[in-house]
Amino acid sequence: MTGFPQDFLSVDDLDADQLVGVLDLADTLKTTRGSPRGDLAGRTVALVFEKPSTRTRVSFQVAVTELGGSPLALSAAELQLGRGETVADTGAVLSRYVHAIVIRTFGQDRLTHLAAAADVPVVNALTDTEHPCQALADLQTVREEFGGFTGRRLTYVGDGNNVAHSLLLAAAKVGLDVDVAHPPGYAPDADVVARAEAIAAGTGASVRVTTDVAGAVAGTDVVYTDVWASMGQEDEADERLAVFRPYRVTQELFATAADDAVFLHCLPAHRGEEVDAVVIDGPSARVFDQAENRLHAQKALLARLVP
Repeated sequence: MTGFPQDFLSVDDLDADQLVGVLDLADTLKTTRGSPRGDLAGRTVALVFEKPSTRTRVSFQVAVTELGGSPLALSAAELQLGRGETVADTGAVLSRYVHAIVIRTFGQDRLTHLAAAADVPVVNALTDTEHPCQALADLQTVREEFGGFTGRRLTYVGDGNNVAHSLLLAAAKVGLDVDVAHPPGYAPDADVVARAEAIAAGTGASVRVTTDVAGAVAGTDVVYTDVWASMGQEDEADERLAVFRPYRVTQELFATAADDAVFLHCLPAHRGEEVDAVVIDGPSARVFDQAENRLHAQKALLARLVP
């Protein structure tokens, strides 16, 4: 891949060097936070949220501001999207006003249609298929903890969802071994797994998808989980409680990981469901470092992406 891509719709839009470069800049921005920067001076970034958000909205709004730009936060109800205007028309119109568009939406097709119609960079702030900005922060957190990725393993436990997809791709890119332990019937998308395996073949990472949660967690360096029912899956919550219960990250399960293992969660968390409170609130948890790193990773991404 030559040159930084115009859009960041998937982790796979960046090659390994570009991905590590974003992480390097994120580390620099974290240690120098408070020093004035003008990467986005004179630029306005639209932040379009068709789904509710805490960390994504706040971290992007602060990121744009700290880079010297002007964030413009918009909900679907504040746009003609709420009255049936196409996402492509929205992208074309916003391109005439702003210098970049960050969007948190539903299907990946909505994102790609918007990006195809837009003349400015588009950033995926979450779709049903991927959560690539979360993966950037996750990698930054893992590297802070262990100093690198080679010889380390991350185990994701739970639904093979958008977070799992981005983790598979991101870990494979940087040579981090990755396991996904999921209940039967809730595996990550087969095409995403195949792509992660193809990437890993070139980086030396291993990719494993399994229903054996005990085997996946044993000896791992990072245990990562997410809520069992994401936004839009509320009507499945009761059914999922029964199916996912054997995949709860209990104190006993976490104790089988490596002695220096850390626990990650993209938040919000439901203590007593996907994770025991003693784990997420314990000394091995890095969930708030991980949440903070959303800011630094996204600042680095915007600084590289927006001309």
